[in-house]
Amino acid sequence: MWDAGCCKGINLERRFSPSAPTTDEEVVMSPNTPRYPRDVSDVVRAGLCTSCGLCESIAGSDCIKMTLNSNGFMRPRVVSRVDDDLNRTIMSVCPGRSVTGPGYSSDGYTDDGWGPIRELRRSWSAEPRVRHHGAAGGTLTALGRYLLAVGEVDAVVHVKASQDIPWQTDSVVSTTPDEVMDSAQSRYGPAAPLIHVNRLLDEGKRFAVIAKPCDVTAIRALGRVDARVRTQIPYLLTIFCGGIHHVNVPRQIINHHGVDESDVAVFRYRGDGWPGPTRVETKSGERHDISYQKTWLEPAPWTYDMQFRCKICPDAIGENGDVAAPDGWVLRKGKPVHDEAPGVNATLIRTARGEELMSNAISAGYLQTAPLTLEELGQMHVNHRPRKLGWPAAQAALVLLRQPRLQIRGYRLLRTLRAAGVALTRKQFTGTIKRIRRGDNHEGTG
Repeated sequence: MWDAGCCKGINLERRFSPSAPTTDEEVVMSPNTPRYPRDVSDVVRAGLCTSCGLCESIAGSDCIKMTLNSNGFMRPRVVSRVDDDLNRTIMSVCPGRSVTGPGYSSDGYTDDGWGPIRELRRSWSAEPRVRHHGAAGGTLTALGRYLLAVGEVDAVVHVKASQDIPWQTDSVVSTTPDEVMDSAQSRYGPAAPLIHVNRLLDEGKRFAVIAKPCDVTAIRALGRVDARVRTQIPYLLTIFCGGIHHVNVPRQIINHHGVDESDVAVFRYRGDGWPGPTRVETKSGERHDISYQKTWLEPAPWTYDMQFRCKICPDAIGENGDVAAPDGWVLRKGKPVHDEAPGVNATLIRTARGEELMSNAISAGYLQTAPLTLEELGQMHVNHRPRKLGWPAAQAALVLLRQPRLQIRGYRLLRTLRAAGVALTRKQFTGTIKRIRRGDNHEGTG
């Protein structure tokens, strides 16, 4: 599917075989290897693609098309030549080429690990059916419904389970509150959520985006080269991201239940409860449920195998969003538990626009809130802060082994290093070195 790699001495055929022996000579690329990717093919080959789909949105699907590759990840396929001007535009916004964070909040608190925070709350949808159906407390679903109901936006860009292949995920544009509700619930697998963005801008639509942190970062970058973004995309709403796995993970879960893939009517990662079961439902209505704890947090016959880009991510907690709403896990003795309960989000309000949106949605009866402390947030998401603080070490490993890497700005490098400390920095650095030596950061040609 992809053109042959430019990696001297690298066997692209075995890049996704972690057990394959690899020498330092195979890992270190030629002196002509670019420091940063030069085009979307470079981004993919370097294992830096986030699968946002913004390149297809800008270039058009007759030029670049997002498709699932042979490794089960969503990737851009170059259909026809991308001219130099178009390539420069794409590379200026691609989160596999560069990412720019918000730096320091000018009128709020900026935490070394959690980023800018104007307000911190627990929140949940005031509509019981939305709260029950959506992931966690349904906060993002409630905000999307509110924005459409009051006419603040014409549409909401987000994702939902594929109508044709239920364990896959499609990008959708919702124009009614009920459509937002129909698309609720988490989708952990590969998708290209931003493929409709440029079309909606061309149509003059005003719309919100509910997407992963890297997708939100791409929209912020687009706003720096396309003035329409500032007026037409007023709200960026996001989550805490645990990373994107390949499409074979849900297939392995389906096969674990002995269900034929062609007989699947519903594949639900979670929802209809909090956190809700991972559900496989057949066309005849037969259901197979596994709890969230057993599916994702305990040893299982499948592996949540994240793409390389997620393992070096400088921002899986949505610093560039107006609002970030991860799970507000129940705490017991300072540790999160995942027993079924009424859904709650931990909501980080990051911008003045996000603060106004939350206030209006609460006043309109769409959301309810309760206090939340920074200490409780850290207990709920004990793995996220160390991951966040490890990005400088991951970058250093890529530099040392002369691998293409992200250009990263606005994530407080020196403060991050101080907050990470020696032990965490060493752990992330050596872990990234091992991944590079295994070849995790090089994808095959098809």
